Amino acid sequence: MRYMLLIYGEEPTGAPDPAEAEQVMNDYWAYSTAVAEAGVQRAGDALEPSTTATTVRLKDGERVVTDGPFAETREVLGGFYLIDVPDLDAAIEWAARCPGAKYGSVEVRPIMEFDTAG
Repeated sequence: MRYMLLIYGEEPTGAPDPAEAEQVMNDYWAYSTAVAEAGVQRAGDALEPSTTATTVRLKDGERVVTDGPFAETREVLGGFYLIDVPDLDAAIEWAARCPGAKYGSVEVRPIMEFDTAG
């Protein structure tokens, strides 16, 4: 069986301490190496901050798009689709077609790109 490990935490409100940020990233790189070497990793990515999110809902059959992670209720993340599309508009189209938009909301967020050369 496959499981998605969804990582939740507080988003930083200011510039992180460089030494602390480096330690956290080193911990993640070590964990990523461990799951890859164990042969259990199928996919894994960090998400851009929630300020880059777009939320899609269907209200009376009409698509409602909101910038940011907007939730009127106590919605929690219940699933994850990783799609590769040309742009945000295409991603919003797919999000609007997802059953999650009908019964809750679908948050569309870009995948964070890391520069591993430095």
